[in-house]
Amino acid sequence: MTLLAVRGLTIAFPWEGGWRPVVRGVSLAVERGEIFGLVGESGSGKTLTALAILGLLPPNARVMGGSIELQGPEAGETVDLLTLGPRELRRVRGGRIGLVFQEPATALNPAYTLGFQVVEAVRAHRTLSRREARDEAVRLLDRVALPDARRRLDDYPHQLSGGQAQRVMIAMALAGGPDLLLADEPTTALDVTLQAQILELLEDLRRDLGLSVLLITHDLGVVAETCDRVAVMHAGEIVEEAAVEALFRAPAHPYTRALLAAVPRLGAAEDRT
Repeated sequence: MTLLAVRGLTIAFPWEGGWRPVVRGVSLAVERGEIFGLVGESGSGKTLTALAILGLLPPNARVMGGSIELQGPEAGETVDLLTLGPRELRRVRGGRIGLVFQEPATALNPAYTLGFQVVEAVRAHRTLSRREARDEAVRLLDRVALPDARRRLDDYPHQLSGGQAQRVMIAMALAGGPDLLLADEPTTALDVTLQAQILELLEDLRRDLGLSVLLITHDLGVVAETCDRVAVMHAGEIVEEAAVEALFRAPAHPYTRALLAAVPRLGAAEDRT
């Protein structure tokens, strides 16, 4: 069953007295309970697509066409996110759609403790007392496997490693009880070991909570490790979409084949000698 459906999305910026499309006719669908990858190089338009879903496009950007439909809580109920006003969008953003950012160290506010920030995320979407919200913050931090969660509530972001900071960001993304996690390059700033841990955590959340995940990345290794299906984006367009296994086995588009050819392979150096 489809949770999120983007259809014919076109985004443009002002250009020489008119409008220049930079995302053109993008369509994709994220099913309930799946991890869907959106992959492409920097500048391909994947982050702009994500910002449009969240209602966070830059002020000078304009959606020129298309729809972004999110299935409602009731069967058969959908809402086009592009038609919502700012207040309604804020309820969806951080509520039904949780956000995981690329740079957790900069996304967290250095002036406030972890406890304050997670508690505020909880209370933004749920009617709880501060004590109840603090207990919920501990539960969420335990859920994302942050060691010694209750004690860490009084820590500041600079006291965390990169992997720990990303776990806190994921806990905050879960605070509103989302159906969908939108994760924009969630492992880019992490070393390989921490990347694997965060990807395993996303898989655990999908399995245990029934979450869907829209994973935006430039890394085909991350896609192979984590995703069920993937769309490849190039120059503002979706050029190929397939199940991950099928895409790696038989890529159809020249750009996809070029991306796969650029992935380092064990033994490749020996093959060239």
